[in-house]
Order: sequence, then structure tokens, then C-alpha cells
Amino acid sequence: MTERGSVYLRPMTADDTEKIVAWRNRDFVRKNFIYQELFTEEGHREWIRSQVEPGHVAQFIICLSGGREIGSVYLRDIDRVAKTAEYGVFIGEEDALGCGYGTAAAALALEYAFAELGLDKVFLRFLADNIGAEKSYRRAGFRLTDRRETVSTVQGVREVRFMEIDRGMWEAQVTGRASGNGDGDE
Repeated sequence: MTERGSVYLRPMTADDTEKIVAWRNRDFVRKNFIYQELFTEEGHREWIRSQVEPGHVAQFIICLSGGREIGSVYLRDIDRVAKTAEYGVFIGEEDALGCGYGTAAAALALEYAFAELGLDKVFLRFLADNIGAEKSYRRAGFRLTDRRETVSTVQGVREVRFMEIDRGMWEAQVTGRASGNGDGDE
């Protein structure tokens, strides 16, 4: 996988289980997820067996050019017939938040989704009060849809918003970046 700015992705392996569980269980990460239950190593290993290994999920570790690992990005519910998947990301190191790494990781994940997997559309869900995530997703090329839902979380009932990007939008964005008219690296 290519590098974008100071970020690159590497495939997640079972050896990453302890790190993924620790990151995902941090309060600042959990509060922004729709599913807020504590993760366990056993549950994560089952995720690998039932979702990653059969190809329903492609999950990566977000790495900085110096080798530091800061989070994870994934494409889940990959539907090779409909050519769609759901995108997700979390930065597990608090000092790495707000640095543009999530936006760069999204660009790399979208490149994988469209160029490698041949998908036509990628969508995501996020809690509407997570303004930083929405800004990052917009910079990566996702656009808000009209779809909204509510979910009960530890913090109470919260609104869920949906965003998506299709192949045409992604190709236009890549072409714009290549000609110097893109948003640039974050």
C-alpha cells in the first residue's frame, strides 16, 4: 500500500489483537463508537476468524513513517456483488488526534477499496456530535447523505449520520489531487 504524507497502512494480523483491544477500549475512542461495549481479546480473535479471514473485512493498522502505530482503519461488510463496503477508523493514541492522520488513512483505505477491491461505493456511519470525525471524513471526500438514525449509547440517545463516496467522486478527487487542485495531504 502506498504512503500518504507521513501515514501508511499495513494489514492487521492476529498479533495486533492486544493493541487493537487496548486502543478500542480507551474512553476517548469508545465514546465515539456506536457499539460501546468493551472489547476482549477473545472477541477480537473471533472477529478475525469470522470476518477478516473470509474476506468480509479488510482491516489495517495506521502507521506513521517512523513506524509508530496509532490506530486502525477497516472496510467491513464488503459486498463483492453490490460492490459496496462500510468504512471505519479509530485513532487509538490520544496525542495523534487532530493531526490529519485519520484523513490520510481514509485516503489510503479508499484507494484500496476502489483500486484494489473494485468497489463502487463506500459508506460510513458516525455519531453526529463527533464534529472532528465529520470534518476528517469530508476532507477524505465523503459526502453527507440525508439518512439519519438514532442509537442508545452510554451517553444517552444520539443521532447517527451517514456519509458516502462513490467511484466517480473518488476518481475526480484523485485526478484533482494529481493536477494540484486537490485538498492536499493532511
